Amino acid sequence: FSSCFSDTGTKPPESGIFGFMINISALLAAITMYIRYLLIEKQNESLHFVQSSCNVFSLCIGLMGCTGMGIVATFQELSVPSVHDIGALVAFGSGVVYITLQSIISYKSCPQWNTYFVCHIRMAIAVISCIAFIPMIVFASRISMTKIDWTPDEKDYTYHFLSAICEWTVAFGFIFFFLTFIRDFQ
Repeated sequence: FSSCFSDTGTKPPESGIFGFMINISALLAAITMYIRYLLIEKQNESLHFVQSSCNVFSLCIGLMGCTGMGIVATFQELSVPSVHDIGALVAFGSGVVYITLQSIISYKSCPQWNTYFVCHIRMAIAVISCIAFIPMIVFASRISMTKIDWTPDEKDYTYHFLSAICEWTVAFGFIFFFLTFIRDFQ
């Protein structure tokens, strides 16, 4: 499932740097998710806009995605492809569910804790990520070989290319989504 994203860190010495950076990113994402969880719990004390169990569930899904990132970083695409792919599926799948849940929670907290503009931006990012996630899986599942250095004339190149576009779309969706938390955390 992680056709192009992981290509950037498959060969040494890049693989070490890639793994380290992905693990740091997973840690920072987990910290951000936990702070977001605490923020929602505190806001929810005065204005009961969401069930606490929904907030806990969202945090657990997000942390599961971070664990998937750790698996992707630890098991390189060419070394252990099946474990790497499961980690990528967990990371991207859980991430899409997390940002969708957080978008819904944001709408429930309007207008007291969020503006509708921010909620619309978050939901747009979540929808785009969800839309890109589905073809990412479809195209990646059609790739019959695990390799690096693709050329356009090779079998499955088109699937690899399209899967990579979708994968990067979802990955950047996560980054932009987390950037929308800046104002909340101030």
